[in-house]
Amino acid sequence: MTDRTRFFILVVTAPILAYTLVGGLIGREVELEGTYRHLRIFEDVVSLVSTNYVEEVEPVDVMKGALWGLAEGLDPESAYLTADEVETHEAGDAAGDAGVGLVLTRQYYIQVVAARDGSPAAEAGLQPGDFIRSIDGHPTRMMSTVRGHQLLQGTPGSSVALTVIRGNAAEPTDLELTRSDGRTANVTSRLVANDMGYLRIAEFDATTAHAVTAATAGLTEQGAERLVVDLRGTATGNYDSGLQAAAVFTDAETLAIRETTSEQIPIERSGIDATIEAPVVLLTDFGTAGAAELFAAALTDADRADSVGLRTAGRAAEQTLVPLPDGGGLLLSSVRYLTASGDPIHRAGVEPAVVAQPPVAEFGTELAVPAEDPMLDRALEHLADIPAA
Repeated sequence: MTDRTRFFILVVTAPILAYTLVGGLIGREVELEGTYRHLRIFEDVVSLVSTNYVEEVEPVDVMKGALWGLAEGLDPESAYLTADEVETHEAGDAAGDAGVGLVLTRQYYIQVVAARDGSPAAEAGLQPGDFIRSIDGHPTRMMSTVRGHQLLQGTPGSSVALTVIRGNAAEPTDLELTRSDGRTANVTSRLVANDMGYLRIAEFDATTAHAVTAATAGLTEQGAERLVVDLRGTATGNYDSGLQAAAVFTDAETLAIRETTSEQIPIERSGIDATIEAPVVLLTDFGTAGAAELFAAALTDADRADSVGLRTAGRAAEQTLVPLPDGGGLLLSSVRYLTASGDPIHRAGVEPAVVAQPPVAEFGTELAVPAEDPMLDRALEHLADIPAA
C-alpha cells in the first residue's frame, strides 16, 4: 500500500469512524465489534478505489459520497447536507420568497409528496409520487430536499423549469411553473348530499381545529348528519395541530405516541372537547403526510372513522440537524410517531379500510375538485352505510 493510499484511507475513514462511534448522534448504543468489522470492510473498499480506479479520486469527494450514502440508507427524510445546505436549512424560507406549493421527499430522485391546493404545482397537475428529475437544469439524483426546496423558491411571478417523470412513462415531461405566494383556505366545506357534508383540510395549523368545528356547525345547519373529511394531498402543517384537530372528533385520552431513541411518550388530549359526533369517513392517498397522517391515525385507531382511498405517505417523523466539523450536517430522523395502540406510522403509513383508486389526470389539470371523483363516490357509498349519530 502506497503512502498516498494510506493517507487517502485515513482522510476518508477517520471522520466516519468518529461519527459512527459517537452512537449518541442517533441515540443508540453501537456494537463496537460489529462497527469495527464494517469499517474494516469500508477501509478495504477505499483502498481498492484508490489503487484501481482509472482517475485520481479526491478524498473529500469520496467522503461526501460516503456520508450521502449513509444518510440515504436510513429513510427518505434523513440526509447529508453540505455547509451551504446547512445554512439554508437553518435560515428557513427567505422573507418575501414564493414557491410552487410542493412538499418533497427523496426516492432515487427528488419526489413529490403532495402539491398544495391552488398552488402552481397543483394547477400544473403534479401528483404524489411524481419524480422531479431536474430543477432549472440541475439534476436531482444526488440532491437533498433542502436544496430542491431552495431551487423552487424565488421572487413571486418568476418561473422555474421542472423535468418530471410519472409512473412508467417512456419520456419525461417538461413543465414551467410560475412562483406564487398566494394560498387557499386551510378548511373548506360543502354539502354533497342531503345529509352528507364534505370537509377539505388542505393544511394543519393553529387555526385548523377551530375552522373544522365552525365548518361542521355550518354543514349541520344545512342538514348534514355524516361527514367526509378529505385529506388527499394534505402534507403541510405541524403535528400538534393535526392532533388538536383530531381531538375535536374523538374523546380518546391518548391520541398518539411520540417515540425517541430512549422513550415512548403518550400524547394526551389537552383541554379540547370532542364536539363533533357525526359519523366520519376519511379520504386518504399517498400525499396524506405528516400532521394529516397523525390526524387520520388518531381517528382510525380510536374506531372513530374509517379511511377510504390509498395508504398514506408514511412520513411521521421529526428530524434533528447534527453539525459536522466541516460545516456540513446530518439531518437525522430522531423522533417518530406511533398510533395510540403502538403501531408505527412513519414508513408504514395508515392503511385504508376501503381501497379506492384516485381520478386520472393529465399534466395541466388540477385535481382539487375534479368533475369525476371515484374516490369521493366510494367514500359516500361507505358513509351511507354508517348509521347517523
